[in-house]
Amino acid sequence: MTKFSLQTTFRRYWAKDRLHLSARVALALIGAVVPCWYLNATTAVTPLVLGIIAAALAETDDNLTGRLKALAMTLLCFLIASLSVELLFDYPALFAIGLFSSSFGFIMLGAMGTRYASIAFASLLLAIYTMLGAESSQNLWFQPALLLSGAIGYGLLSLLWQMLWPNQAVQHSLASVFTALADYLDDKSRWFRPVDSLDPQQLRIQAAASNARVVSALNQAKQTLLNRVKRVQHNQRGHRFLSLYFHAQDIHERISSSHQRYQDLAATFRRSDILFRFQDLMQQQATACRNISSSLAMGNYYRHSLNNSLALDELKESLSFLKSQNNPEWRAFLTQLDYLFNNLATIERQLANLNNPDVAEAQEDTELADSEAHTVSGLWQRVKSQLHADSQLFRHAVRIATALTIGYGVIHVLDLQHGYWILLTTLFVCQPNFSATRQKLTQRIIGTLGGLLVGLPLLYLFPGQEGQLVLMVLAGVAFFVLRNHKYTLATGFITLLVLFCFNQLGAGFAVVLPRLGDTLLGCLLAVLAVVFILPDWQSRRLHKIMAAAVTTNRDYLAQIIGQYRIGKKDNLSYRVARREAHNTDAQLSTAISNMLAEPGRYRLAIEECFRFLTLNHAMLNYISTLGAHRTQIDEHKTHKLIAQAHSQIHIQLDTLAQQLADKQCAPPPESDSSLEQALTTWREGDDQSVRLILQQLFLIQRMMPELYSLANKLAARTQQASDITVAQKTR
Repeated sequence: MTKFSLQTTFRRYWAKDRLHLSARVALALIGAVVPCWYLNATTAVTPLVLGIIAAALAETDDNLTGRLKALAMTLLCFLIASLSVELLFDYPALFAIGLFSSSFGFIMLGAMGTRYASIAFASLLLAIYTMLGAESSQNLWFQPALLLSGAIGYGLLSLLWQMLWPNQAVQHSLASVFTALADYLDDKSRWFRPVDSLDPQQLRIQAAASNARVVSALNQAKQTLLNRVKRVQHNQRGHRFLSLYFHAQDIHERISSSHQRYQDLAATFRRSDILFRFQDLMQQQATACRNISSSLAMGNYYRHSLNNSLALDELKESLSFLKSQNNPEWRAFLTQLDYLFNNLATIERQLANLNNPDVAEAQEDTELADSEAHTVSGLWQRVKSQLHADSQLFRHAVRIATALTIGYGVIHVLDLQHGYWILLTTLFVCQPNFSATRQKLTQRIIGTLGGLLVGLPLLYLFPGQEGQLVLMVLAGVAFFVLRNHKYTLATGFITLLVLFCFNQLGAGFAVVLPRLGDTLLGCLLAVLAVVFILPDWQSRRLHKIMAAAVTTNRDYLAQIIGQYRIGKKDNLSYRVARREAHNTDAQLSTAISNMLAEPGRYRLAIEECFRFLTLNHAMLNYISTLGAHRTQIDEHKTHKLIAQAHSQIHIQLDTLAQQLADKQCAPPPESDSSLEQALTTWREGDDQSVRLILQQLFLIQRMMPELYSLANKLAARTQQASDITVAQKTR
């Protein structure tokens, strides 16, 4: 029993993605420090360790061939970065020019894709690592050779890991998707509280944040799958993972659906248990999603719980009982609850089939949308398209390059012996926007101070080389365990590692106070760069994000309406439109959250922005309902009614998007009562699927006047803020 318990515990921890990265780092560090200790090669320890750290930071997920290509490019960039530092180190003017141009160039490589962005950041980091030891370097090739040796060692270990566990990254990414879906289900279940004080706006804001996490997890899973398969047939390896991904997408669409205004449901059924039963079923399904996530991560067979089926049956009986009451005031709402029940029943069926996706509903189109560039000309076009002042990447590249060059100048003006920590801190703290920079700033200062306070006693307690090497390895592993979750602690551990590295050269205590001072200077430079060098305040780009959100909702709706004539097809164009709508909704939620962290004078119409986010997310929910219930409708007269209603909404959304993009005020659209009249005259025996379409289109249409009003208010506030800025500059 104890052996089984220990094995289960080990498998549970082994299923965590960050543990695999940490294990690779640990093996690589041990492989570097043990030979150095045995051969008494003290001066080789630091560059080998730093090369491993840089290579681990450059690593991205890919298949074996992709990893080989990425490793080759990483080593080439590392060689250029390290060797150029050694060559120009004694020529300050040329060094400053090279630092600015290389920093700008490396950051702009991020336009090619996330893989290149990671390699570019790690290359800059390695260049600064080379600066740290340049004065004590024995010759031109000493540091570059050792830094690259550490990187090569880690790279080869990573390739071996890929061969031993080729599908692990896919399992982890899909597990993250189902964890995010579980959180989203829990948030949506809170809407089913039959109370008079239900606040739909706050609930939608929370749901929008949860939806953003689901979108991020789905995007990561798609990229992981793209790195391995683009189009698979049913008998090919990888079909199971693709099937899981497509099921997760469909479940996400169904969770995103909104069949009615929830405050109306709460008011109508506040004396019934029906909403509690809906809430209970959604919470059971959230638990199922978490169990699926755990099974995927651990490689176990998933067994669906019978509790979900019982909850579904009890909900069905409760719904039947309400229908038997024949209350005319409930009729329209019960119809909506029927659609909601069918939606949750479909989710339940999909969750039950996920343990054997090969017998699940076949996916006709298994192609994934690949937005990456794969040719030299395509990669160059991506970089070229970002070479303008409106590009966030371009602005960030200018900021980083300028801040690092100024930091280099400060080092020479103040004659700082260990001053290159200023550049290291600036590189880590200076983020693409103020919100992220502010967060990193606090974490970096607290983490560095904590690391120094802990490191000083440890240097006294472990004066021997063997003890410090062990602590160095432990600190490096802890950094990667905590880097993406608790950055403050991670900074503390990397500070410890640096202390122990320099102590191998006899300078451990000497770098304590300079390390703290350089951290503060580096943080100051990062903040000044974000505030004064091509600042990218969220309020100045919110109108573009809002316009994009409206446009993608329009396109998503158009794809759905088209399928009511040809029938349900989850083809590539439909899935791309759906993903883009969710992506822009997530970007809008993130941009508004980031704006709240910026100085007060740069915030714009907070209440109006949150209200717009609420309405945009509600619109996406209403559109998702139409997508979840897609079916073919053959009757011509019905098609004409739906087409007329959709045409009006399409024009209104198009006009609203243009109004937001241009930051202009415009009169609200004229209200059209044809949809409402059609719903009023709808008879109980008529096609209920058509009633659902008209109901959802009416819910979208009724929010248009408020969306136009918000767009006008935002345009007015933007103009007012611009006038104040101009007035301040002319004083």
